[in-house]
Amino acid sequence: MKKLNYREYLQVLFDSILFKDIVKRYNIRRAALLENLAAWLISNITAEFSLNSLLKQTQISSVHTIKKYLNYLEESFIFFPLTRFSFKVGEQPRSNKKLYCYDNGFYRAKAFHFSEDWGKLLENAIASELIKRCLQDGSKLYYWKDRDQEEVDFVIQQGTQITKLIQVCWDSSHLRTREREVRSLLKASGKLRCNRLMVITYDEEIWEKFTWFGIEGEIEFVPARKWLLMEV
Repeated sequence: MKKLNYREYLQVLFDSILFKDIVKRYNIRRAALLENLAAWLISNITAEFSLNSLLKQTQISSVHTIKKYLNYLEESFIFFPLTRFSFKVGEQPRSNKKLYCYDNGFYRAKAFHFSEDWGKLLENAIASELIKRCLQDGSKLYYWKDRDQEEVDFVIQQGTQITKLIQVCWDSSHLRTREREVRSLLKASGKLRCNRLMVITYDEEIWEKFTWFGIEGEIEFVPARKWLLMEV
């Protein structure tokens, strides 16, 4: 019996979704443009994008067409975008979005990359799990970024309240990395009035108090394998 090659299987599955579920269903004439867009997107998961930036990266001629293709890819459960959180609802549609893929296997099978980026894979896996949990409990998922480019990977909103802020960091033992993640969480905590702060890591597990310019917060560092078993 021939051993199943999972990389080849996922390549075929990805292409099948593009050409059978999207191209054929929506009668897309220039299928290569959709394929090029999907190839760029799968290679750039966890990154910010705008419709104008996608125009520059592809040969698609209009924002309207890109919007349609993005909707098709989202409806086919390949990709999903996150909006930047803002208390001003009108700012959200105009902000850059961040892109994630429902299955890390698609990234490993189809993305253009020279080596494994474990941090990217971990962040994408957490995003995929979070979006499923948010769909189940009715909460909303965003990312946060301010004018100083401080960023929090995931912001969870339940009703009118921000209930949790989450960073994802493969290795939080490096001092500069740790300071950056903590600083962004504490800054967002003050602005978004949320004190449930978490860093999901590969293997670190501690609770620790931090202070940044008068903002105090207790941050939970939890291994991804443990977090994935948590109910909330």
